[in-house]
Amino acid sequence: MLIKLTEALHVLEVPLRTGGLELGGRMTVIRLPDGGLWIHSPVRFEPAARAAVEALGPVRFLVAPNLMHHLHLKDWAVAYPEARVVALAELRRKQPELRIDVELTDTPDAGYAEVISQQRLRGIPKVEEFAFLHRPSKTLLLTDVAFHIRESPSWLTRAYLRLSGTYGKLAPTLLLKSLVKDRAALRTSLESVLSWDFERVVVCHGVVLEHGGREALREGFAWLWK
Repeated sequence: MLIKLTEALHVLEVPLRTGGLELGGRMTVIRLPDGGLWIHSPVRFEPAARAAVEALGPVRFLVAPNLMHHLHLKDWAVAYPEARVVALAELRRKQPELRIDVELTDTPDAGYAEVISQQRLRGIPKVEEFAFLHRPSKTLLLTDVAFHIRESPSWLTRAYLRLSGTYGKLAPTLLLKSLVKDRAALRTSLESVLSWDFERVVVCHGVVLEHGGREALREGFAWLWK
């Protein structure tokens, strides 16, 4: 079930339908230097997913990258009580029963800081997403701030993304743009991300962009500088 991108980087893709749109979902698993696993945006906890993950190594971190991608986190946290749950402090209001061991800030936890950088994308208070960089593989991880859906069998999905100017591109949707409340804050955050050295972009919705990620991200958010 896991797709290997590099020795330390794997993804698990699942179908996902929301609001009538076929968006697909993706969980990213990074093997840390000590062999432990760092899991970004856990998908539904099922036996096959568990077996695939455990074949890679022990789960050390479970990461909710924004205020939206947390629905399955509790199940993973219960299954792996020794893993540290990393999430925004604000998530406690939405999931009071979810334990949060590490609150997300712009400074990564020492347990993964050796290979992973993180940056809060400010200016979108309903989302509060963090971007992550796996430095060894030059891979940027994004969740909802940008999709990269290049084709879809769903006419509704195609229509919505074309209307958003997002179909076939690494770019934000109309919904995401409507949620931006502070363009200057988001612009500053993205400038920090664009200063990182990355080539690949792994999104939660769409296909992995293997090359030219930094240029594609800059183009997708060019409207912020206008």
